Amino acid sequence: MTHQNDNSSVNKVWFITGASRGFGRIWADAALKRGDKVAATARSLASIADLQEKYGANVLTLELDVTKPEQVKTAVEKAHTHFGRLDIVLNNAGYSLVGTIEEASAADVKALYDTNIFGTLAVIQAALPLLRAQGGGHILGTSSGLGHVTMPVIGYYCSSKWAFEAIHESLAAEVKDFGIKVTIIEPGAYATEFGSQDSLKFAARMDIYADFKAQFFGSLKDMERGDPTATPQALFQVVDAANPPLRFNLGSHNLSSVRAAYAQRLAIWEAWQPVSASAQGN
Repeated sequence: MTHQNDNSSVNKVWFITGASRGFGRIWADAALKRGDKVAATARSLASIADLQEKYGANVLTLELDVTKPEQVKTAVEKAHTHFGRLDIVLNNAGYSLVGTIEEASAADVKALYDTNIFGTLAVIQAALPLLRAQGGGHILGTSSGLGHVTMPVIGYYCSSKWAFEAIHESLAAEVKDFGIKVTIIEPGAYATEFGSQDSLKFAARMDIYADFKAQFFGSLKDMERGDPTATPQALFQVVDAANPPLRFNLGSHNLSSVRAAYAQRLAIWEAWQPVSASAQGN
């Protein structure tokens, strides 16, 4: 089947993980409202049952825990069979681990990566043979502005997004010749449920970091957060574009912080270049 993702007038078929709340829910609902079809997945079917009631045959709701590869493969294949194609595969499931580098256990970090990285990979690897067979598609991944800069206390979450970015950048080069496009969506701070207890896990606390963490969380209180319901039209412009970007900042604040971070990195590399060059050996 010839892929028609470049034609914005053609209704698209989406596969979305983490569709129960936050961006996943907002984007699934918005895609359905514009007449697209959506395979919406979540760990609990009850959390997305209202989509089925509201949109009928245009939505397929599937129970999916992305940390279970066989369940992922079954869900992706079921969605593809049900709708006959998948135009957009959107990895949105993820959470943040709160804890300093010393506080978090290896088990905490492994669990984070099982969802944020290995869950994403399971979806991509299940979808790729189907997208190749149909002649193309568009893989989207919800990363973060923290895929380029970091914050203390959520360093492991940041690290998962840095890994997420590298994986998708390599993927984009590998699948380009198959007509498959890749876009990394990089939201800034938004007033979603991402900061809720359901989307955060906490490492064991060490008293030595209590003051530092109190100051850190205090600094976040006045952070301007975007309106997540303002995002769908921007996302649709990306998926409807003939040549969508590999990276797409969502919101108005990311670019300034990324500019500053890279300027600082370049300045340090430049300052140390004579020493760096001396280590070349020829």
